[in-house]
Order: sequence, then structure tokens, then C-alpha cells
Amino acid sequence: MRHARRRVVRRVTRLAAVGGLLLGGAMVTSAVASEPPGPVIGVPYAAPPATGEGTGLVTRLGASRTAGSWVDAAGRPVVAVTDEEAAAEVEGAGARAKLVRHSMSDLKSATDRLRSTPRVSGTSWALDYKRNEVVVRGDSTVSAAAWARLTKVADGIGGFVRMERTQGTFTTRLNGAQPILSTAGRCSAGFNVTDGTSDYILTAGHCGPDGSIWFADDRGRRQVGTSLRGSFPGDDYSLVKYDGGRAGKGADVVVVGDGKGVRITGVADPEVGQKVFRSGSTSGLRQGEVTALNATVNYPEGTVTGLIETDVCAEPGDSGGPMFADGIALGVTSGGSGDCAAGGTTFFQPVTKALTELGVKLIVSERAGGTGASPAPSASPGAASPGASAPITGETVSTLLTRLSDPRNVGPGLLVIAGSLVALVATRYIRAEQDRKAYRRHYSATWG
Repeated sequence: MRHARRRVVRRVTRLAAVGGLLLGGAMVTSAVASEPPGPVIGVPYAAPPATGEGTGLVTRLGASRTAGSWVDAAGRPVVAVTDEEAAAEVEGAGARAKLVRHSMSDLKSATDRLRSTPRVSGTSWALDYKRNEVVVRGDSTVSAAAWARLTKVADGIGGFVRMERTQGTFTTRLNGAQPILSTAGRCSAGFNVTDGTSDYILTAGHCGPDGSIWFADDRGRRQVGTSLRGSFPGDDYSLVKYDGGRAGKGADVVVVGDGKGVRITGVADPEVGQKVFRSGSTSGLRQGEVTALNATVNYPEGTVTGLIETDVCAEPGDSGGPMFADGIALGVTSGGSGDCAAGGTTFFQPVTKALTELGVKLIVSERAGGTGASPAPSASPGAASPGASAPITGETVSTLLTRLSDPRNVGPGLLVIAGSLVALVATRYIRAEQDRKAYRRHYSATWG
């Protein structure tokens, strides 16, 4: 029996590591989830972020009197303001105010100026709300001459544009050097979505052009779906339509390892300083925080704007994988620099914009497993409170792997499970205990 289990593990590991496509740790089906109520269709903006008070104040006060918001280490919203009257209004609303020199209008004017300059591959810029600056970064591929020209432009804008060199290179997190299951490369599943007629996987746009066919084995015999309606560069999102038309039960669960799955219950835009988690088929579950918003990255393939900047690490093959916090879907992995050994910067396509542009809705959990939290205010009736996690009950991992190896059980959903489990359980890929403990620490009320 022990030898048989080893053969099963090797077989599924080979499926994930060699086949690799869309094996990101995002979707699971009823084979790994406990039996929650069936998933329901959420609305494009199912819930505001838990830290949305600061964003609301920024919207109300306007771009000329504010310069963004973030959450501090204690979880309290902080709003950058340009005058004492605005500061008093922020404090009166229960948030903390920080007086700054440059407004959001100033910061965005600076990025508009940078965007109008000749494009330099290997550069990025983002708004640093905490320092009231625009940060321009250049990777190791940017020549000294190109960096000097860009620095001259920054100097002309003003002293609030900070120039930084960074290690490594800004690349999409697609791994084209490994054996692939499409003409584009290996990617990770993001979130399950639907247009009401068919179900899809939301993933990164750079994972493949429209018409790319994705397989779950290295011989091209087990087709998962076909890419369509992608946008890259400019944005970085696309859909993979399930061949069977349906994602199946448990499509609302993200595997986080140790027999746990976090139910996805809504979608929102993140805030700077927010603690986030992401998973991917190469490096598994990782944690970090949002460092900037509205980031622009000049990849070798083209420029992508409106991204979420984080200090979460990622590696090739993690493209398209989900970023979430407390069960709220936030983004899908686009690209970045560095790796999970040395650390780095990773950018994410906001889910909210992708859903709006694609005309699809997130598939979310009907309820949150009795955490007592309030349902998302604009979600469908009976929508879940964010982030309830569910134990994988009724089966051990070895039993599940045995089921996965049975040809009678092979299908798109089960093949995604295989990659999800292997990617998130194997110690080769993840520091499982550290990151699961971090999830418990930040979201203990929703950990099953």
C-alpha cells in the first residue's frame, strides 16, 4: 500500500510539475471541500474592503485635498491631506490624518508626464501614498543612458519623484522555459467566474492569446479549456472557458494547505498597507502587503497600467494565481522582479476591473460557515461573510490522490485539484506552516 501511494504521489506530482498549466491553488471541487452550500453568483463589486473607510474619505474630499490612504500597523485608516480643514474632517470621521505637500492631482500629473515619455522597458512607477511621492524603478536591463534620460524627466517634474534601481528584472511570471501545456507557457488558475451561461477561469492575459488551448497533461490529451477575451498589454487578464462549461462544486474555495480551504465570498479593491495572501503553481501560498496602487510596469512585451504593487514574492509559473485577503478576491498575479528565495516585488491585475471589462461575475460561497460576520452588503442574498475556511473532511490527502489517479475521475476540475494540492502541500514549493500561521494570525475568525 505504501509503495502504491508513492506511485500515486509521483504520478500527480508529475502532472503538476511537468504538465503545469493552470495548477495554481485557486479552484478546488467537491473532492476537497467539505460539503458547503452550493456556490452562488456574486456581483462584480460584492464587498468593500474591510479598510475602506480611508478610501471613502478620499473620494469625498477630492483629489486636490487628499493624496491617498492606507492602513497602519494597527489596522487604522490613515488619509493624506493637504490642508488643516481636511485633516479635521478626517479625524472627525475616526481616521488618522497626515498633512502632506502634494495632492493626488499632483501625483497623477507626474505619472501622466512619465507615461508621455519614450517607453523604457524594465521600468515601473507607482504612487507611494505614505511618502507622498511617485517612485520610479529601473531594473538591471535599463542602460545607464536610458536611466539618465528618465532621471532628467523626473527632475523636471519635481522633488517628489524618487528614482530607485532594483535587482533582477521586471518580467511576467510566465515560465516559457519549462515543459508547457499551451503554446504560451505554464500559468496558474485565478478565480472561477461566470457569465450566467458558462463558467471560466480568470487568469493573467499574458498567459496566452485568444484561442490558446490549455491541457492538464504533457501529452495534450486532457484539455481543460480555451483562452478568450484577454487583454495584454495595457491590462493583464483573460478568461479560460471550461470545456465542460461548468467549474463544478467547490468552485468558490481556494486551497491554503494543511487540509484547509478559504471560501471566496466577495471581491474588492485593496488598500495600501493591507495584509494579503496569494497562491501559485510554482511557489504556493505566500504572504505580504500592498505597497502601492495604480502602478505602471514596462514589461519587455509591453506596458501594463493600473496594477496593485505588493512585496509578496512570486516566481515563473505563478502568473494568474489568486491574491486574496480574508476571503475577498483582490487580484491575479501579473509579474514582478525577484523570487521567493531573495524576495521581490510582485504586481497584480485588480479583479474588480477585470470583472467589469469582461462582463462576468465572481462565483462566491453562499454562506461563510457560521463565523458570525456580516454578509457582504452588496452581495447576492445569503452571500457569505468573508473568508470562512473549511476543513477538507472525509478524506486524507493520500486517499484523495488515489481518487485523482483513477481515470474515471479525471476532468478539468479534478486536474486543477491535483495541481493545487501538490503545489500547496509539497515542501519543495512552500513554507506551508509559516504562511498558514500568518493567515491564522491575521484572519483567525475565519480559519476553519
